[in-house]
Amino acid sequence: MSRTFSHGIEIKKRYGQHFLRSPRILSHIVDTIDIQGASVFEIGCGDGALTRAILEKQVERLWVFEIDSDWVSYIKKALVDNRLTVYQENILDVDAEKKLTVHTPWVLLANLPYQVTFPILHFLQRNRHLLREGIIMIQEEVAEKILKTSGRGYGYPSLFFQRYFTWKKLEKVPPSAFEPPPKVTSRLLYFKPKELIEPIANETEFWKFIKLCFHQPRRTLRNNLLQGHYPLSLLEDKILDLRAQQMSMLDLINVWNRLADYHNAGE
Repeated sequence: MSRTFSHGIEIKKRYGQHFLRSPRILSHIVDTIDIQGASVFEIGCGDGALTRAILEKQVERLWVFEIDSDWVSYIKKALVDNRLTVYQENILDVDAEKKLTVHTPWVLLANLPYQVTFPILHFLQRNRHLLREGIIMIQEEVAEKILKTSGRGYGYPSLFFQRYFTWKKLEKVPPSAFEPPPKVTSRLLYFKPKELIEPIANETEFWKFIKLCFHQPRRTLRNNLLQGHYPLSLLEDKILDLRAQQMSMLDLINVWNRLADYHNAGE
């Protein structure tokens, strides 16, 4: 198997390293939102193409979290800037409350490793109070799942991440924009944490309910929920005969409230 190198350092497949090379896409990332005077962090800098583009702006500071020690050493030598701090850390291991609470709110600009996109999105959801906004590069298929509001591909990820963030679809990015090129098309997404989120009764259990509703997307709500021992007799046939993909977040919350009311009454 042939290996790819940048600056004499191997680009490692195990870390999902595909380095952005398109000046136009780099400009799109750093110019779409105003980062002047902002605290910015980046996940996975690689050989620093995006890092350099960010530092060309008048940011207050840039913190980089990079798992690969080779690129940490390279960036520390190649980019000497008193606004730049490079951490050799897996972002998923970072205690954000301890590390990122200072200098809030943060802006995230990142080309995410595709194999850990969802774990990183959950990390952002847990720590959204520390964030102002951001732009991420992810796989096109995953971006579509996040943005969907009905139909094929609509499901738990759509509902969960739309509850906590406002999303905006930005530019589609072809494999040729990267070195080495990935086998998939990518997409830039803008996100901003929502300020006001209506509470949901027993929300932890609600998300388990949502996962069950979409367990087999082609099956009806009735057939999926039979596995959960819910009092389905409380729901009309016209609801039970729907697929979850045909229902909005409000529809599903209304169903949940009816089932939750029954559950709470029995306690």
